[in-house]
Amino acid sequence: MTRWAAPGRVNLIGEHVDYADGLCLPFAIAERTVVEVAPRADALLTVQSEVEDYGVEIPLADVGPGTPSDWAGYVAGVLWALRTDGHAVGGLDVRVTDTVPLGAGLSSSAALECAVALAANDIYALGLDRAALAKACVRAENDVVGAATGGMDQTASMFGEAGHALLIDMRDGARRLVPLALAEEGLRLLVIDTRVRHHLADGQYGQRRAAVEKAADVLGLPSLRDATPEQVATLEGDLQKRARHIVTEIARVREVVAALDAGRLAEIGPLLDASHRSLAHDYEVSCAELDVACASARAAGALGARMTGGGFGGSAIALVPADRAEHVAAAVRQAFAAKGFTAPEIREASPSAGAGRLP
Repeated sequence: MTRWAAPGRVNLIGEHVDYADGLCLPFAIAERTVVEVAPRADALLTVQSEVEDYGVEIPLADVGPGTPSDWAGYVAGVLWALRTDGHAVGGLDVRVTDTVPLGAGLSSSAALECAVALAANDIYALGLDRAALAKACVRAENDVVGAATGGMDQTASMFGEAGHALLIDMRDGARRLVPLALAEEGLRLLVIDTRVRHHLADGQYGQRRAAVEKAADVLGLPSLRDATPEQVATLEGDLQKRARHIVTEIARVREVVAALDAGRLAEIGPLLDASHRSLAHDYEVSCAELDVACASARAAGALGARMTGGGFGGSAIALVPADRAEHVAAAVRQAFAAKGFTAPEIREASPSAGAGRLP
């Protein structure tokens, strides 16, 4: 079998704005999902995982919205999206041999989708570019799995490059590499996996997206990307809070990008902190473990910290001077123990290359 791999991602800033035509600043990480894939002579898809001790066989004709209903939907959904777009994709044998940490907010689902999409594109000589493949992956997640994600994760996994974050304009799909020279600046980015497992298809994510779309409709705008703070102030209740997060988060992305372009990486900490406050209080997608992770990291010397990913669990990130990294990690572990939380898993993240075929 031939192997393909796709990375997970960390979103530096720009959370929950991808489905509001916003600006996101993710980067691909070293951890990646690896799949071994071979063509079949029939119209069956087999999915096996060495990670989860899992196996299933699915007729491609049976794949559609809600089917299959487990994580094999991420694999089957990619083939469904390509086939419904008119591409001649036949059966595949897919074996997952390694994976981005599951449920940690590092987009293991997009990594799996992107690896499978590249494999199908190569095996069946579809000739599609990475942007088209990323769109198929988004359709798989939206239409088959039922998670209302916006496309940032798949774009980061497909187009990431070492040493850079990727500024994505979700309105027109424009992408630009932005320098993220952590080591050169004497900094490290810690990913604090709270080990609280989130499920994007459980309804909460979709509720936030629906509120964002309703707020734009009330304001008579195509999306909240076009809203001003003054317009947001005219909304009421939760709609105002949700819209306020979107508008202020997009502004924070612009500020972070300006700082990175100017070589002022060490100055973005307060913007990371402000992003977390907005996600916790206006968007209400944080949890106790994420809040403790961020607060204890800051208290121990992090320059800034925020939850990353869809929320309701998953991971936080902390920007830390390199000589304080171990101290910050120890302080976070101690804070979790004091609260009686499950011990977090803490790893370092660095901007890495995007998806591709392995030798």
